Amino acid sequence: MTSCDKCSKPSVIVVRYSGAHLCRRHFCELVERRVRHELRRQMTLDGEERLAVAVSGGKDSIVTAHLLKRILSDRRDVEFAAVTVDEGIEGYRGSAIAIVAENCRALDMEHIIVSFKEAYGFTMDEIAEAERNLSTCTYCGVMRRTALNRAAKGWEATRLATGLNLDDTAQSILMNFSRGDVERLARLGPHRRAQEGLVPRIQPLRTIPENEVALYAMVRGMRHHDLECPYASEALRNDYRRIVAQLEDRYPGTRHSILKSHDEVLKALEQTYPAATLRQCECGAPTVSDRCKVCELVDALRRQRVSPQNRTETTRRSSCRRSP
Repeated sequence: MTSCDKCSKPSVIVVRYSGAHLCRRHFCELVERRVRHELRRQMTLDGEERLAVAVSGGKDSIVTAHLLKRILSDRRDVEFAAVTVDEGIEGYRGSAIAIVAENCRALDMEHIIVSFKEAYGFTMDEIAEAERNLSTCTYCGVMRRTALNRAAKGWEATRLATGLNLDDTAQSILMNFSRGDVERLARLGPHRRAQEGLVPRIQPLRTIPENEVALYAMVRGMRHHDLECPYASEALRNDYRRIVAQLEDRYPGTRHSILKSHDEVLKALEQTYPAATLRQCECGAPTVSDRCKVCELVDALRRQRVSPQNRTETTRRSSCRRSP
């Protein structure tokens, strides 16, 4: 068995893009050091912070919640809450919510649940069964982003942390560039410019590869949800996931190079594409048009004769604080 490059203990990983062999302790230190560095780059802790963490229950979001608490828990001016979106996917989301609640109790973190059915009148299962021109992932992506922002605003969060890892980030950069959507490249998080109605997003794991996130969760003993969404096969991102994985396999370090290239040109992109002027949709959501994308999608579903219940803006809060 190969020994760690920093001590004599057995290594748990060979980091191909650097050639390093690391044991459990030194691997965890590497991940935590990189996340601390990203937090310093993405936010300035010069006052009270209310950090909402988007936690779906998967390894990335669970690791994000644990690392934020681990790194920032000694600060009395930082509060945390986990936000979980219940899309209404039978046999999938329910088990994930239970795992999130378990982690929130362990972290002494408030847990906020916002439901598609309560917010929009439709579950994801109902949308999937409807006649539509767009993929289920398109509906889900737009509705999830709005639901997360609404819940974070309702909790008066100063920032919203997501669990996007290095693979996710590299895929997004390549996907937007390939589609010619250069303006969207200027809008990718983490957000350095706050806009009215939008909670700025941070991405603590953006330099951590997906396999390293999974290993970190395993060696730290973090229970997470590992089922795949039943609608995941429809996602366009799958093609870019395969492309990035193949490039990384043949040329280790490709993911980091894609991210570095984006960061190098970001200032120029922001100058070319300044922050959009946002209006307020009739539902209260910020939008660049008269109506937000969610309202357009929901109206289209209603015209297609999906039978929704009455819309409501309520969210559910589960008591996930540790008993004193």
